[in-house]
Amino acid sequence: MDHFLYRNGVLHAEDVPIADIAATVGTPFYVYSTATLTRHFTLFDEALNFADHLVCFAMKSASNQAILKVLANAGAGMDVVSGGEYLRAKAAGVRGDKIVFSGVGKTADEMRLALEGGIRQFNVESEPEMIVLDQVAQSLGVIAPITVRVNPDVDAKTHAKIATGKSENKFGIPISRAREVYAMAASLPGLKVIGIDVHIGSQLTDLAPFEAAYRKVAELTEQLRADGHEIKRLDLGGGLGIPYARSNEAPPLPTDYGALIERTVGHLGCEIEIEPGRLISGNAGLMVSKVIYVKSGEDRDFLILDGAMNDLIRPAMYEAWHDIVPVVEPAPGAEPAKYDIVGPICESGDTFAKGREMPAVGPDDLVAFRSAGAYGAVMSSEYNSRPLIPEVLVDGDQFAVIRPRPTYEEMIARDTVPKWLD
Repeated sequence: MDHFLYRNGVLHAEDVPIADIAATVGTPFYVYSTATLTRHFTLFDEALNFADHLVCFAMKSASNQAILKVLANAGAGMDVVSGGEYLRAKAAGVRGDKIVFSGVGKTADEMRLALEGGIRQFNVESEPEMIVLDQVAQSLGVIAPITVRVNPDVDAKTHAKIATGKSENKFGIPISRAREVYAMAASLPGLKVIGIDVHIGSQLTDLAPFEAAYRKVAELTEQLRADGHEIKRLDLGGGLGIPYARSNEAPPLPTDYGALIERTVGHLGCEIEIEPGRLISGNAGLMVSKVIYVKSGEDRDFLILDGAMNDLIRPAMYEAWHDIVPVVEPAPGAEPAKYDIVGPICESGDTFAKGREMPAVGPDDLVAFRSAGAYGAVMSSEYNSRPLIPEVLVDGDQFAVIRPRPTYEEMIARDTVPKWLD
């Protein structure tokens, strides 16, 4: 469920007409719903009520400080994968003891930053990383709390570019070697083992891969405890998918996911962490764009928008589907049109959809890309010297720009020309 609905023939974000936002900030832009963000977080939080738990929002999906503040106020922790994300979380008021540091390539500087600023745990992904973290912790005279990310070799049945739990992926330590790696961790004086971490991929629409992975984690927990390790926390990752096409069958609900966690690992008495991103933020955001031209080709019509692949790269990068709807509701029974929906960038890859049936629209009409709140603004760029587009947050009948569109002058002024070229 989201809070983007037609009222009196016009698409609204909560109680704000999308057209009013467009008139204020221009197009294209992203808009997020506070009510949707809060609702989705609460569903996960309540699904884990059977145990001590923390829902850590995966910031890589959406990292604007206003979004982080909404979720932090609701009780969320944060899952970060870089020093920049760590600092964003802290700037949004998130305490260090609610921040989990994930990622396969943490640097010594990033480790030092988190240890000095406070951290809940590091999810360690390799022995070399473990050795560096131990050295950094000892140099600061502190103990670094860690889990070890294990790779359970489970096929998540998702897009190859977002699968993370198979043996061929770069993430984690093979679960077959986990006991020797945990023994190594226990021997390093700067580290304190507190649990196990696992994450098998993103946009999963079936619970079976989760169940297979979590049963392996449960077995490993028993083995590690028998080896003398204190395993008190299980970080079970994220990855639950969303329905990008409204016609698709809905993925499992957070309540179903919570019941699975209780069934597979609930008997272990561990604190549970999960790291949802997409399911919290994905359907909480739209990208709104304006039609520039409708162009007739040899055998197709092109809908040319002012939004482009630099603003929303998922279709070009993952062949991802987004429902694209007119902001003005079509009349009942209106005949659909078929378009290749494209942006203005000089790349054939700047294509959002091919042969897409949708209500007919014309120049200056507004269209909205649904389910664009995750991996949209955070993956945008200034390719073709196009300014980053605004982000807007709605709460009831009010809205605010939470990232302004830079001017061309501001964008160009970031470049520095060497004196010898003057």
